[in-house]
Amino acid sequence: MARRPRIETSGFHHIYNRGVEKRTVFATAEDKDKFLEIVCEVSMHYDFTIHGYVIMDNHYHLLLENKKENLSHGMRQINATYAQYFNRKYKRVGHLWQDRYKSWYVFDEAYLFILFKYLEFNPIKAKITKKAGEFRYTLLHDILQNKIKSCMQESFVLHRFDSSGELLNLVDIKLDDKELKKIQEFQKKATYFKKEPKKVIQSLSLKEYFKADLPKVKRDKQILKALKDGFTGSEVARYLGLSPSWISKIVKKSKAKPSI
Repeated sequence: MARRPRIETSGFHHIYNRGVEKRTVFATAEDKDKFLEIVCEVSMHYDFTIHGYVIMDNHYHLLLENKKENLSHGMRQINATYAQYFNRKYKRVGHLWQDRYKSWYVFDEAYLFILFKYLEFNPIKAKITKKAGEFRYTLLHDILQNKIKSCMQESFVLHRFDSSGELLNLVDIKLDDKELKKIQEFQKKATYFKKEPKKVIQSLSLKEYFKADLPKVKRDKQILKALKDGFTGSEVARYLGLSPSWISKIVKKSKAKPSI
């Protein structure tokens, strides 16, 4: 199945990846420290800023800002370099990560603090700690211990709050239903986008492309528009109850038409 293209545009991205078959990929503190070392080395080379992070035993999250259209190259290097380290250390072969990393482009910076808080609550949700900032591998812990890594020195949370105590008080408040709903909305909205010169704008959901029963000719035009905006043929076929081969025929037919 074709994959939705990456958003490489500069800005904020929520990055997530986990081990193949949900296996442990950070077995020790040394492994987590090594991953952070790699993240900061790559960030320096690619001009990334890390605004938040959490490293669990079988997955990680990064709240990352890129200033150039180089996100995929940088993340590929982070994941590949760590996989080489892990496989060599534990004498294993094969894929370490379940898939290529997942990413959500942050269209609205109003989501940033909620995303930061969401990352910080991962260890609490997993019942590893009871309070935000206690888990060693989060940015809030680094801030409270005054051990902020070089690639995180420009994080927005360091400049938006007057003190670490104020930040801790805000983060330590349990994620409520409203905030969780916003996270779900963010991930859903960030799934739909289209690229325009020098910018990325949010696109519609498939429901908006096919609001009612359409005549076949108009439906086919909407199919082509949805594909152009970044939806895959499989997604459109599944939504409309058509076969992927039927979508392919529509595409081939449109390309075969002589230009006027």
